[in-house]
Amino acid sequence: MKALVTGGGGFLGGAIAELLLAEGAEVRSFSRGDYPRLAALGAECLRGDITDKAAVAEACRGCDTVFHAAAKVGMWGRYRDFYRTNVLGTANLLEAAKQNGISRFIFTSTPSVIYPGGDVEGWDETAPYPARFDSFYAGTKAEAEKLVLAANSPELATAALRPHLVWGPGRDHMIATIAARGKAGKLRRIGDFNKLIDTTYIADAARAHWQAAQKLSPGASCAGKAYFISQGDPRPNWDIINMILEAAGAAPVTKKVPYCAAYAAAAALESVWRLAGAESEPPLTRFVLQQLTTAHWFDISAARRDLGYSPQISIADGMKRLSAWFKSR
Repeated sequence: MKALVTGGGGFLGGAIAELLLAEGAEVRSFSRGDYPRLAALGAECLRGDITDKAAVAEACRGCDTVFHAAAKVGMWGRYRDFYRTNVLGTANLLEAAKQNGISRFIFTSTPSVIYPGGDVEGWDETAPYPARFDSFYAGTKAEAEKLVLAANSPELATAALRPHLVWGPGRDHMIATIAARGKAGKLRRIGDFNKLIDTTYIADAARAHWQAAQKLSPGASCAGKAYFISQGDPRPNWDIINMILEAAGAAPVTKKVPYCAAYAAAAALESVWRLAGAESEPPLTRFVLQQLTTAHWFDISAARRDLGYSPQISIADGMKRLSAWFKSR
């Protein structure tokens, strides 16, 4: 395999690249920054932007498989920035893949593409895209996923993976944010909500991409399809957060605020940020509040059946590894 990994310098993209190298694949990383560690492991590292058609075409040259993990992630920002990276960037990559005769294209999507608001419990891939999205990230990732699946053909086999809340040791923004806010005493439980959520340990998320590539080919059962990926072990939201805090050496979150007060604060913060034209994300948004107070877990039977996916790291073992990583820093 000669694989191109977009976003190879990121948390999940880096884990995919490292796993591919360990499996004996040739790896070319395409990212906006420089990542000497990845180069030291044996990857060819190209620097560029997926919105640059010429750079993307050059990155695809000579490859047979694309792992498209690059994206603009976040719950705040301008629509045009999300659209430019997530939609136009994906379209550029698909065009370049076709021009270069690439036969496999694995897209890193997200369960947010089907999230309609409210509780999502045990949904499978038959769930439709919602009529509207609560974030620019979710909306543009859905558009990108549609492009990828529609591009499936006898020449280019495509698939989309939807790992949920990927976490683990390393440069994980979600873990870093939880740990920092927890240590600063800035986290509060929302009322009595503690609903079940899915998570995905980083090594299993990367392994799912490798397994998808092994199964993917024109006409394969997984071609042209999307798959939910997780540990298959939904846990109460605040239980997971408190396990992360324990691994980080921080105290658990016990203080609460009423839902109405949290909602009012989130709405007010959003208004202030918009008026100020701030590009940074507010400390709390209504989207994040919704995520903290609703269930969101998924049926991964299709990934088990079609990709041979089976989570290898339990949440308990993952937390031990996360704790060891924090202690080593």
